[in-house]
Amino acid sequence: RRLTLVSRSHLEEKHKMSTILNDLSAVPDGALDAVLLKSVEMPEGTPTVRGYDFEGPLDLQKMLDCMMTSGYQATQFGRCVDEVNRMLKWRLSDEPIDDTTDEEERDPAYRASLRCKIFLGFTSNLISSGVREQLRYLVKNKMIDVLVTTAGGVEEDFIKCLAPTYLGDFALKGAELRKQGLNRIGNLLVPNDNYCKFEDWIMPILDAMKKEQDETGVVWTPSKVIHRLGLEINNEESVYYWAAKMNIPVYCPALTDGSIGDMLYFHNFKNPGLVVDLVQDVRAMNDEARTVGRPKKTGMIILGGGVPKHHINNANLMRNGADFSVSINTAQEFDGSDSGAKPDEAISWGKIRPEATPVKVHADASIMFPLLVAQTFKRNFEPKP
Repeated sequence: RRLTLVSRSHLEEKHKMSTILNDLSAVPDGALDAVLLKSVEMPEGTPTVRGYDFEGPLDLQKMLDCMMTSGYQATQFGRCVDEVNRMLKWRLSDEPIDDTTDEEERDPAYRASLRCKIFLGFTSNLISSGVREQLRYLVKNKMIDVLVTTAGGVEEDFIKCLAPTYLGDFALKGAELRKQGLNRIGNLLVPNDNYCKFEDWIMPILDAMKKEQDETGVVWTPSKVIHRLGLEINNEESVYYWAAKMNIPVYCPALTDGSIGDMLYFHNFKNPGLVVDLVQDVRAMNDEARTVGRPKKTGMIILGGGVPKHHINNANLMRNGADFSVSINTAQEFDGSDSGAKPDEAISWGKIRPEATPVKVHADASIMFPLLVAQTFKRNFEPKP
């Protein structure tokens, strides 16, 4: 009886298939072939799309891990996590010794201690935002080797030590805010009085720097200015206080393009003659990358675009490209801007190595960067001796 049922089921299935084929026989061959095009077999091990399932107890770590297989920019974020973790994991001991290896670099302990040199660049709006706290964490714990930012990325850190920045709204009207002496940065508000306090704080320091220049011949550069200001602020809330304490260089080739530039402008009328030498810093910044000879490695983490992005990329050109690269910004490439350029464009210039696996995520860094730090530096950074 069971055999009879199976046979009947088989006959019914064949009949159904025959009916479908007969029904499709009237469809033009071209249309049928196009719609029912046979797929190739996917390679074994190809990841499948799967997001986080909220059934059961909440597991934030698993949720972050699932971003890699969620698709779109979530997957790009997952790739960023992998790229940064490769930066953190790499040691010179991972590379083979050959005839060109220096005697010092043959020492196993030295090879196991030498890490990837990490450059971190960010735009001023991120210091204005809460990303400042993540940047300070990285600098305070010596997780980064070189910083590059804009003038606003410097001054806003010091200004926050003098007075707070407030949450506002993107829709607040500029004309009304101007009457109230409130400056808008996206949906943040900075009272203009904060910049008055900044002027009161920085002017005596500029006077002292001018005096030291005249009496000792010191040549000030943007990085030396930032180091000095970091010591002068003497506030553990400051990113640049910790950069100065940890002797992490901070480069800012556009130091005059912001409130610091305004202060230098005003100071030049009051006490003319202070000189800030940009050329010394260009050499110093380029040498930060150039002197990292292969097989030693460099890595770039760039938040936003503009000057910080290009300054780090261009320095790494001096060694024929960085070995690791992560970019987080919302800029697009269709207008030809460097800010929006994909990493592959930097490879064409020799700023990223051809064999590298650079990643760009199109997203707001105020969302992505805290998550990136959580998945990389917080979990996997090994403290330096």
